[in-house]
Amino acid sequence: MGKAAAFGTSQARRVKMKPIAVKSNLRNQQRVDMSANITIEKPDGCCLTCLVSNLSRTGVMVSCNQEAVKVLIPDLKTPAPGNWISVKTSFSVPVIANQPVSIVADGNIVHMRRIARDEFQLGIQFAEFEGNGFDYIDRYVGKLLADS
Repeated sequence: MGKAAAFGTSQARRVKMKPIAVKSNLRNQQRVDMSANITIEKPDGCCLTCLVSNLSRTGVMVSCNQEAVKVLIPDLKTPAPGNWISVKTSFSVPVIANQPVSIVADGNIVHMRRIARDEFQLGIQFAEFEGNGFDYIDRYVGKLLADS
């Protein structure tokens, strides 16, 4: 039985992020603080759970312990541009009347920094969303920014 048969024949709609012309620095994106678990899956299928620190329309900042970061970035060095680490992320945001919706997005680890002895932050830039993921994030971030 092939993968398509196991998951049905329909493919989920995928939405690619548009490349941002010449602006490789996404720090100007408006971010909202949030706390939620996020599952990060490496291409080899290895999955880790970390914690979302903040979210923008183009990416997510996650907090992980050293053990988790060593699995994702074995040499503990910030990925160089062009050598980003591909991952698949899965997390939830409360969009519709505080009902959580699942976001599944492919992305790249583009930033790493040590915050404390056993705490690291990883910046993940979104590359492609499954289904309505981008719309949900757009609505959620917009609502939190409007409320602040």
